Amino acid sequence: MKNIITLLSLFLISATVFAQNQQFLKVPKFNKEDLKKEKSEIDPKAPAELLYRAIHYRIDNRTGNLIKEYTYRVKIYEKEKSEDWHNLEVSLYDNNSGDREVLVNMKALVYNLEGDNVVETKVDKSSKFKSKENKYVTVSKYAFPNIKNGSVIEYHYEVSSPFTYEIPLIYIELDIPSVYTEYVFDTPVQMSYSVDFTGSLSPKYKIVKEDIIYGSQHKTYRFGYDNLKGFKTEKYVKNNDNYRTKIRAELHSTYFGDNLKMYTSTWEDIRKKLWDHDDFGALYKKDRLVKELLPAGIADEKDDLSKANKILDYVKTNFTWNYNNGIYAENGIKDLIKNKTGNDADLNLMLAAMFRSAGITAYPILISTVKNGNLNLAFPNLGNFNYVVVGTEINNRFYLFDATSKQSQANLLPSRVWNNNGLLVKDDKAEVITMFNAKMSYGKYLTKAKINDDGTVSGTYEDKDAGLFALNAKESYDENPDKYKKQYKDSYAIDFSDINSSVTNNGDFESKMKFSSNSLIDNVGKKKIFNPLLFLHQSANDFNDTEERKYMINFVSPYTRTKKVEIEIPEGYTVADLPKSKKITTDDKEISYSYVVENKDNKITVTSEVKIASADYPKEYYPAFKQIWKVISDSESQVMSLIKK
Repeated sequence: MKNIITLLSLFLISATVFAQNQQFLKVPKFNKEDLKKEKSEIDPKAPAELLYRAIHYRIDNRTGNLIKEYTYRVKIYEKEKSEDWHNLEVSLYDNNSGDREVLVNMKALVYNLEGDNVVETKVDKSSKFKSKENKYVTVSKYAFPNIKNGSVIEYHYEVSSPFTYEIPLIYIELDIPSVYTEYVFDTPVQMSYSVDFTGSLSPKYKIVKEDIIYGSQHKTYRFGYDNLKGFKTEKYVKNNDNYRTKIRAELHSTYFGDNLKMYTSTWEDIRKKLWDHDDFGALYKKDRLVKELLPAGIADEKDDLSKANKILDYVKTNFTWNYNNGIYAENGIKDLIKNKTGNDADLNLMLAAMFRSAGITAYPILISTVKNGNLNLAFPNLGNFNYVVVGTEINNRFYLFDATSKQSQANLLPSRVWNNNGLLVKDDKAEVITMFNAKMSYGKYLTKAKINDDGTVSGTYEDKDAGLFALNAKESYDENPDKYKKQYKDSYAIDFSDINSSVTNNGDFESKMKFSSNSLIDNVGKKKIFNPLLFLHQSANDFNDTEERKYMINFVSPYTRTKKVEIEIPEGYTVADLPKSKKITTDDKEISYSYVVENKDNKITVTSEVKIASADYPKEYYPAFKQIWKVISDSESQVMSLIKK
């Protein structure tokens, strides 16, 4: 922690006055010339551009509330490609205990150029829609009217919030370029915040100092950025947002009068804060309620891992995740038992309590989901976390459990969970742990086909997944069975019928179906020309970037994917030519691919298999993946022909 404070102090010293001539919080007057702009000077291909963006957070001296002000001026170049900027959503939080956020000011205009005249269109009440996202959050949604190519959208809104502990995270880098972006945070000196600044960009203008603002002594943080390019995402990345430049802050301490109050500043502080919390530690430490839930015969189970698996199965079978994330239980054990549904903390804190009641050493683990972003290990704070899983020590081994997914098993957790690190909250200490998915996943895709006299191809197709692939498939199926089945037709452009999906006895998830197609074969004279992988062939190369790779390569799980197609040679035909088989492996055996074609017993069999030995790879592996994926694309694009005897 001393190192962190030292680094922060150096940053403050070097940043005290860096922008004397820069005027923050001064919105430039609207310029008619902005309506005439036809493309961005920063990125001529950008569909939209931020002309001005200001985020201003301040603690109000009078009310003590956090005032959140947002000002945006957005230029639209291509209406059809900039839909994310045609609407605005404002989320307001209510803790249902008397404290809630309020939208106190909202103004929005759309500017267009008609002839040589500037036409303003106000966003009125008819453009507003309010929805209740969950028991805590209401979202006001605004649709901007009269959007055209060349429009400029301008809006300003202000939210008053009684929640001052955590200052919202702001991404400096967005997907579109920005002419100017600024971030300002003003707080009375009596309230000390830890400011978490991550990313590769440094502000052009920077002020961090104490000053008289709003009539009293304040600490101010001001960062300004000119001519920012749009953030470029990469494929096979857990969460590209991890690499964007961003700023967030969390309350470190308050000093009013002679009363110094410290908030979380170490991992141990977090553990202590949670230990006696009614919606966290108090739940899994008390086992009276959960003892009655333990399945019959659990006490007689000799093996602790078998015991843990049966308890997990019980929780998965009898309780359902409501898709809400959080480190605190929403309902508590009593309501969970009654209503059978709850958030991740409800289910997993109860699971931990049941493990402990059965004599299994178990602790909650705080994590940040993949979507929520990486933990900043140099910045201990509760705001980093949004999810709870369970860790157990069984037979001198460590196992992870998550009861939110019906398909989960020991050390087989949903993709959202595998995000590098977690905070293990033990009874007497907190430990940062590494979490990586080493469990192999399998995908096996089998097609059996025959070529009919009329030139159509028909047969059966089986899709069988194991490991994390099975868990993901089952979750998608449970969420929307019809949509899950429709994805086969959408992905392969084939007429599938009689689609049946189910979980096998060993926990795999499989889908079986019939298919028929008249577009898989080209008839040229006496020849029938086709790709022997039929609809399973891969023609695109996902590793085809010409620019240098910047970020780590992630697959979430090590895996083996096997495509196998068996085609009966129709009577009266013989094989004229076959594709060439191919095998390639990296020197360290981490990545391998094989493509094998056989002609035997009047049947063509082609097998295409790729193996990835690890879930994560450093960016230096990109050339190897690029080479092997090209081999995959080239191999699977080969065709063969049959000729009439």
